[in-house]
Amino acid sequence: MGCSLKVEMACTGIDNIAEAITLLELNNWDLVAAINGVIPQENGILQSMYGPPSQSEAADAAAGGAVPPTSSSSSSSSPPSSSTSAFCPSVSSSRHIVERQPRMLNFRVEYRQRTVELVLEEGSTVGEIKQILETELAVPVSKMQLKGWKSGDVSDSTVLRSLHLPKNNSLYVLTPDIAPTASTSKNSLQESLNQNFLLIISHREAQRDYSLNFPGSRTIQEVKRNISDLTNIPVRHQQWEGWPASASDDSMTLAVSGISYPCHHLSVCRRSSPANSQEPTEEVRTYVHMVSDSEGDDFEDASEFGVDDSEMFGMGSSTCRKSPMMPENSENEADALLHFTAEFSSRYGETHPMFYIGSLEAASQEAFYGKARDRKLLAIYLHNDDSVLSNVFCSQMMCADSIVSYLSQNFITWAWDVTKEANKARLLTMCTRHFGSVVTQTIRTYKTDQFPLLLIVMGKRTSNEVLNVIQGNTTVDELMMRLMGAMEIFTAQQQEDIKDEDEREARETVKREQDEAYRLSLEADRKKREAQEREEAEQVRLEQMRKEQEEEKEAIRLSLEQALPPEPDEDSAEQISKLRIRTPSGEFLERRFLGSCKLQVLFDFVASKGYPFEEFKLLTTFPRRNITQLDPGSTLLEAKLFPQETLFLEAKE
Repeated sequence: MGCSLKVEMACTGIDNIAEAITLLELNNWDLVAAINGVIPQENGILQSMYGPPSQSEAADAAAGGAVPPTSSSSSSSSPPSSSTSAFCPSVSSSRHIVERQPRMLNFRVEYRQRTVELVLEEGSTVGEIKQILETELAVPVSKMQLKGWKSGDVSDSTVLRSLHLPKNNSLYVLTPDIAPTASTSKNSLQESLNQNFLLIISHREAQRDYSLNFPGSRTIQEVKRNISDLTNIPVRHQQWEGWPASASDDSMTLAVSGISYPCHHLSVCRRSSPANSQEPTEEVRTYVHMVSDSEGDDFEDASEFGVDDSEMFGMGSSTCRKSPMMPENSENEADALLHFTAEFSSRYGETHPMFYIGSLEAASQEAFYGKARDRKLLAIYLHNDDSVLSNVFCSQMMCADSIVSYLSQNFITWAWDVTKEANKARLLTMCTRHFGSVVTQTIRTYKTDQFPLLLIVMGKRTSNEVLNVIQGNTTVDELMMRLMGAMEIFTAQQQEDIKDEDEREARETVKREQDEAYRLSLEADRKKREAQEREEAEQVRLEQMRKEQEEEKEAIRLSLEQALPPEPDEDSAEQISKLRIRTPSGEFLERRFLGSCKLQVLFDFVASKGYPFEEFKLLTTFPRRNITQLDPGSTLLEAKLFPQETLFLEAKE
């Protein structure tokens, strides 16, 4: 440490040993980081201008030796021997240190909805920053508090260099004596709701500070509940300091509570409970002693469990309790249970069974009427605030980790508050509908001081059965044993149900497979029959089309045959052309035509013999000519088919 301290003081020019030690501590005793924090590499140390220390220099450095540095005229074969001269040469040695430029620091300062960017030399003072901010923000220096320094509050005369600040810094301005104007508050309310407030909360008893970020839309009540999770101090036992006078309602959001932005300091501790003026009854003393023995803990009052004596014994409940467990005459069971769960968490903490949110019928459906492997027992918790056992049962039994875990894994837990007569009557009606009059009558027989009750209900094929009714005067071990006993009965019944269900599903699977095979067979037969019918219909259609085409061709042929001019005699005085036509089958067609006949008459004659012009072409033998390509209006003489010619028919491609 001594070597590092000397090196740092030699390199940075710091003369104050305490200041040098502070600088090293801020950089976690990282020598290079500490030096560069004061002399950045771009302005100070040029490590490339000198090499690493030799072995002898390293040894001297390790031993903490201090040999005077050699002069600039010394030969290069005589390197400096001290660690100081090896790593941080003196300021006068120009080959190791260049001339230092003023180091500039960047500041980002926030004030309400404004941000100011500043750049100053590290030789400036805090007061100079405030003077610049006075001009920018129009806030007098006397009413300005500049916060955000890592070393805590500083005076206006403090030089920035002495604070060993990094290059980039964030600060904020507080003006507790200057209230925001109404117009500003109105215009920036939405922005405040979206901003994050840093609450630095000091837990006085634990001597610990919490730095927590909350959005402006978070309520004071939510902040207190979060602190309850961190400090294990219930909200009702929290005693706060630092909230502004305007924060009179826990339902207010942080944005409108009047706390300072962006940072506000608070402190919290546990409120001391007043001495209980009323002595607990002998029955309660006996019960508390019983719980103490079962848990192996000797306690004098309920404060050891996070509850007041008055709450534990049910005394003065009307004055201590903020709200009932469940509102009276609630129309929606789900809403009533949401209120019950929230109130239970507020009183006894977040570690508790997961209460089913919904009607008793819906809870029964989920517990009893799913697949056998997924079924669970139904635990119905009945709470009564008028019972002296309620608070102990809730805080010690229902919130015990082992009970919470076991209930969550194996039970559907449904809860109801029977403190109010209207809610109790409604519960009895529900129980009569789902479990019968026997269960209803059983609940009626229990007196107020026997509550709370935990009913363990198991679903059976024909009806639902109440396996156990656990009263409030029990211990954690006894409660766990009774839950496990009910679970053993349920598991045996569940195994039988699983076996029956598996056999039933196997039978249904075989039946489904048979039905599916039969359906597939019918489907295949139907498709085969439909394909055959389609094929037959297609054949009939094609045959019909063929007949129609033949009939059409025959009609055309007859029409052409009837329209042909009569064949001239051989001894006719007119010019006669005798044509011999060979068909594709090898037969010959012979006929006499007048030389003046058109080629169309020849084409009609050929078509009347079954060789239409559209399907066949008429060719001469030599030279080979396609007669069908000639003008049908030209005569035989013009086509040079005179006095006789042999032609042949050929199908068109």
